[in-house]
Amino acid sequence: MTTVAAVAVAGLALAGCTSAGTSTPDSTATHDHAAAESPSAAPAARVRQLDPAAFEAAEPGRLVINVHIPDEGSLPGTNLALPYNQIDARTADLPADRSTPLAIYCMSGNMSAIAGRELTALGYTDVVELDGGMQAWQASGRTLLPAAG
Repeated sequence: MTTVAAVAVAGLALAGCTSAGTSTPDSTATHDHAAAESPSAAPAARVRQLDPAAFEAAEPGRLVINVHIPDEGSLPGTNLALPYNQIDARTADLPADRSTPLAIYCMSGNMSAIAGRELTALGYTDVVELDGGMQAWQASGRTLLPAAG
């Protein structure tokens, strides 16, 4: 394979791994952010991506987690700031009940995609993600709270 072709294939593979800058007409699109499982295992939990309106409507009763680093603000109603790369190390900060509804977001969707995979790998079964992150939230006319200190 030529270098140009290899770069093109790698670029296409990477483009499929992020949610930044993408939008689906279905505001409740389901994306498999769960790790691959063996054929004998139960089906993996899936992270549902929601547009800002659906994410806001789904918020009541959900633990809302900002997984973005560094702190660049948060959505109103956020319950927890938990960096996407510390989820496994900080499981004590998460609900013990793996069926607790969770809502996660970051700035653009890249970090929350990683967080979603981590949360489902930990056994959480009801996870929604803000499609497009805080950027989509602001673009829809919604307000962000400023970064802490």
